[in-house]
Amino acid sequence: IPVDLRTRLDDYLATRSSVDFHASLPTMLQVSNIPGSKYNTTVMNAVVLYVGMRAIQAIQEKQQCITMSTIAHTAYMDIFQNLAVSLCTEGRYLFFNAIANQLRYPNSHTHYFSCTLLYLFLEANTEVIQEQITRILFERLVALRPHPWGLLITFIELIKNPSYGFWKHDFVRCAPEIERLFQSVANSCIGSNNVRHANITAPHASQGGAGSARSSPAPSAVGNI
Repeated sequence: IPVDLRTRLDDYLATRSSVDFHASLPTMLQVSNIPGSKYNTTVMNAVVLYVGMRAIQAIQEKQQCITMSTIAHTAYMDIFQNLAVSLCTEGRYLFFNAIANQLRYPNSHTHYFSCTLLYLFLEANTEVIQEQITRILFERLVALRPHPWGLLITFIELIKNPSYGFWKHDFVRCAPEIERLFQSVANSCIGSNNVRHANITAPHASQGGAGSARSSPAPSAVGNI
């Protein structure tokens, strides 16, 4: 991470007072205006990993567990949510990929970044963000196996937990062939032919599901790592 960016990042994490930092961060990650090469991918990955490591350290110092509640409403999540909203489509794609890169074997990093990706999906202010998160996971799931453990449990939590309302989103149901493709990948991940039915018939998030997800440990498949 460049020295100037690292300094401003540390200052914000320490004080959470510089509103200007949120506005300037996307620009600090950008290196050109050429589509396809606007951002410094190495720095983007480093920032995501660094903020996540600091967040995990803060949670552990408080002797807390990593849950949706403990990752929410913090300086660390402020940065992630700001990037999800402020970056352009290209930048968000790189940002979500940087998070997905940390979905590996069972450890605190995987647990934190799994919760983070699910939280960003749950709290997204537009379906565009949710669709892009889904795309990131889906692209990795259709790649050659074996899939990383963290990738699988994150996707399974997303499609099985009714709080996320995954199967109700327009981007899942936009065409029969797309829906069948999602169903096929879901079945291959969890070995169930009733995944879609179970989620569609579950209570809608507006009936209280989403609220419970925000306050409960997630993803449930991770357990206490």
